[in-house]
Amino acid sequence: MKYRQLGNSDLNISEIALGSWLTYGGGVGIGAARDCVRQAFASGINFFDTANVYAGGAAEEFLGATLSDYSRKDYILATKLYFPMSETDRGLSATQVHKQIDASLRRLRTNYVDLYQCHRYDDQTPLAETMQALTEVVAAGKARYVGFSEWRAQEIQAALDIPDVVRFVSSQPQYSMLWRDPETDVMPLCTANGISQIVWSPLAQGVLTGKYRPGDPIPTDSRAANPTMNGFMDQVKDTELLEAVRSLRPIADELGVSMAQLALAWVLRQKNVACAIIGASRPEQIVDNVGAVDVTLDTDVLARIDAVLEGSIRP
Repeated sequence: MKYRQLGNSDLNISEIALGSWLTYGGGVGIGAARDCVRQAFASGINFFDTANVYAGGAAEEFLGATLSDYSRKDYILATKLYFPMSETDRGLSATQVHKQIDASLRRLRTNYVDLYQCHRYDDQTPLAETMQALTEVVAAGKARYVGFSEWRAQEIQAALDIPDVVRFVSSQPQYSMLWRDPETDVMPLCTANGISQIVWSPLAQGVLTGKYRPGDPIPTDSRAANPTMNGFMDQVKDTELLEAVRSLRPIADELGVSMAQLALAWVLRQKNVACAIIGASRPEQIVDNVGAVDVTLDTDVLARIDAVLEGSIRP
């Protein structure tokens, strides 16, 4: 494993992180989920990402129970708030920031998280109120650092312009070979202000692994075949996209890497990316994904990837 500094923090996180969206506490059985966490540690992964809303709190509860077997100093833990936890609990108001951090800490069985993230921007709450509440959470020792997910550049800049509040160290955007929107303005702004990317869906919900083949039935052991985890999977029905992805396989074969390793290495080529968050239902997926940290893609390979995917890159 290799590690990178997370923005202007003192956290050194593994280039591959283990996430829990749609998997732990939900679509993946507890035994298999625990095996994945054990494999993550064995592979050198030290960064675990979750959110209060994942499986209605069950993902945090699973991680709290499972990570209690390990020393707290041996892992870096991130969670989030924003999405509804009840009919009245949602958003980034000061009340919710304080309420949700306490609830997350109880589920996670810890006194603090290393990174507390705003899961989305809340246009119903004054930004200054949110930033002051986050500042108080850090001052209380309940979170070491703060970040955000899927904020636009103007929202990030507005937070940076508020004086005397805690500063963000991380951004969590969707980013992959197929989804490059953060490159336009979010990454440049973050680079200039000591904010790293911890990207989600670097494998495009598994599409970039090559497991979904045009014209073939969906594999029965895949996420797309699991009714608990198959949300946001419209790409597996896009024949033209799947054809383009299949055309990446010769590049991966020439490099002697798996399709997943090729896609993850592509994301990690960006200096502003601190880590790629993966989801895993089996330990062997983690072993394969971690192999990406040793893959270097030269300019010729990057140009070939762009040529193959021309017309499939979104937006």
